[in-house]
Amino acid sequence: MTQIIQRNIYPSLKEHLKEKEITVLIGPRQAGKTTLILELYKKVKAKNSDKAFYFNLDRLRDLSFFSSQEDVIQFIKARAQKFQEKMYFFVDEAQRIKNAGIFFKGIYDMHLPVKLILTGSSSLGIKDELQESLAGRKRLFYLFSLSFDEFLEYKNKTLFKLRNHKNISDFDTNAILDLVKEFLIYGGYPRVVLQNDPDKKQDILEEIYNSYVEKDAISFLKIKKPLVFRKLLQLLAFQVAQIANTNELSSSLNVERRTVEYYLDILQETFIIKSVPPFFSNKRKELVKACKFYLFDNGLLNFAKNSFEPFDMRVDIGPLLENFVAGELARNRRIAAKLRYWRTLHGAEVDFIIEDPLHPLPIEVKTRIKKITIGKGFSNFLSAYKAREGIFVNLSKTDTIQHNNTVVYFIYPFQLHKLV
Repeated sequence: MTQIIQRNIYPSLKEHLKEKEITVLIGPRQAGKTTLILELYKKVKAKNSDKAFYFNLDRLRDLSFFSSQEDVIQFIKARAQKFQEKMYFFVDEAQRIKNAGIFFKGIYDMHLPVKLILTGSSSLGIKDELQESLAGRKRLFYLFSLSFDEFLEYKNKTLFKLRNHKNISDFDTNAILDLVKEFLIYGGYPRVVLQNDPDKKQDILEEIYNSYVEKDAISFLKIKKPLVFRKLLQLLAFQVAQIANTNELSSSLNVERRTVEYYLDILQETFIIKSVPPFFSNKRKELVKACKFYLFDNGLLNFAKNSFEPFDMRVDIGPLLENFVAGELARNRRIAAKLRYWRTLHGAEVDFIIEDPLHPLPIEVKTRIKKITIGKGFSNFLSAYKAREGIFVNLSKTDTIQHNNTVVYFIYPFQLHKLV
């Protein structure tokens, strides 16, 4: 029996089946989109087998069904006339249809008795087109690889329930932190999480990586320099948590800067990386242009680096933990749009800022701390921007302190869900 990992987005998707507007689920390959919509499809089909239809457009037979918009419309009309009930079309990998947005807009605008549920792996392939063609006709849902909260619930439901308890024991805290360290190495792709053998986890990550490059980047998005594309992703993996200079990247890759910028856009729009721009208010004193880049999934990060040593043996534990925090924050679309970092021209910095016109929230990431104290850079930001709250994510301690007019929370990585 196939194991199912509960996804936090599932209740919202299920509830949206009641709405007329088109449900659109997008995210990276193998993040679990097919599993989710199949689960929804089976629930609908169980109530009435004549109402639900599932199409996987990676299969040529299913894709051919959508070769003619008129044929699809006539099929829906014929079924509606016969059964006189609303149908549900679950269409997996909808970006395979040429002009998908216009195709489904035409069906939707005829007010046929059909609910459309679409998925797509590539933001470039489906989101942008649907944004224009289906304005006011759809709702976008995003599915990434597992968040740590989803991972923890699957791994140990008891620890999942205890994670917020005020009196959680040191034993249970350390048990959760051990799972954090596993997640920092292998990430949250569902197939990887379901596999217990470390070697097989790595094999699956290699398959996911190659599938992404070959199917999305090369085949669908027509990347002309796949070796450069792979090398760029590898360079970004080794520079995680550092400020990236596109001129240096183009020089290292021996390609034009605009090629690097185009490939960076593709990596971001296909949910492989997340760019974090600087937070600033004073152009003369603070960085205003260069971004930092993170990978959404730590497993893919470590595959790109070809490094799967246990966390406690790593020399890059700082970047690994910071990448984890970036991924957790970026999975929340509300926070992702406001995620920044801060650095002055003199080198004072804060890892992340959640931008807010009145009360920006600074977040610092430290692997281990011996003493509850904040650094000079963090203190400078609090003074400059009058932040009401600040957060230190670390692997050592939890506490709450008052720094002038700011409340600073020291939290474990598994407590980030309270924020996101």
